[in-house]
Amino acid sequence: MSVMSFLGAIGAAQKEAMDADERVIIIGEDVEANVYGTTGGGKTRQETGDFVQMYGRNRIRNTPISEEGIVGAAAGAAMTGLRPIVDLSYSSFLYMAMDQLVNQVAKNRYMFGGQASMPVVFRSAMFYGLNTGAHHSDRPYPMFMNVPGLKIMVPSTPSDAKGLLRTAIDMDDPVLTFEACILWALKEEVDDNEFWVPFGVARTHREGTDVTIVAISSSVPEAIAAAAELEAEGISAEVIDPRTLVPLDKDAILESVAKTGRLVVVEPAHRTCGAAGEISAIVSEGVFDALTAPIVRVTAPDMQIPFSPALEKQMYPTKDDITAAVRRVTSFTSRNAALANAHN
Repeated sequence: MSVMSFLGAIGAAQKEAMDADERVIIIGEDVEANVYGTTGGGKTRQETGDFVQMYGRNRIRNTPISEEGIVGAAAGAAMTGLRPIVDLSYSSFLYMAMDQLVNQVAKNRYMFGGQASMPVVFRSAMFYGLNTGAHHSDRPYPMFMNVPGLKIMVPSTPSDAKGLLRTAIDMDDPVLTFEACILWALKEEVDDNEFWVPFGVARTHREGTDVTIVAISSSVPEAIAAAAELEAEGISAEVIDPRTLVPLDKDAILESVAKTGRLVVVEPAHRTCGAAGEISAIVSEGVFDALTAPIVRVTAPDMQIPFSPALEKQMYPTKDDITAAVRRVTSFTSRNAALANAHN
């Protein structure tokens, strides 16, 4: 085990994959010089060596600043036997390649009747919370959940970032990874050996009996902190991290809510048509009879991201927002019980 940062774990996963399979390549804008595209384990180049030096420019390729061209080239490379890791930098840049992503990458296997594979990973960084303005702060993973053929991962810990990325690189389907940059410096012990985290299997960070908190991406550490604070108040909160949104571990969420009877869903994306709304619908359809209080979503509001640090700080779910939501659903149940007893 070694202590790795979130970003270092991503570098380690890329290095392991490139060592294991010569078909794995990295392409993107300025990947030869980008620290998280070209060094392994989050260490310095002096400690690990430059990826270009180790693997050569045939496997580490800078591209022009053309997202549609990058994605199109990656799709062609994947169809002809390579396994590209594409660094698209800001997740907002995915929009420039929507035609290639939606009409080519996502539909390719279907259009060819399963005869063609599309083993390509698209890394994108969500730079919200860092005062990068409206054009660079989007969290667009919910809109891609609506595109059949794409798999989506949203890791929240260094260990999951490494294991999920190894799984993504080995897949024959296209994967979009969404990395919250505010988690990049997060550190924990990570297995130095190769390991794979399966898609579609949620992680329960904390078990509880009174309320289920499903948290996504950077909301996970906030939810864990909220659960610790709530425990001191006598409220037992179960914290679940889906880790992947497509496929989504519906069973883990439904089983938890069936046990606790309450659900709070937390994510940093906008409220309308978000992952929180989809998870809420799944629970409403699957275990409605188990609910003892309304489902509560804690999300970013439906507005553009302000450049002002003071204003942007108020955009995203915090520990205090989550604890307030949990207190709301638990007090709702208490009020209902009191009313029922009074009526009887």
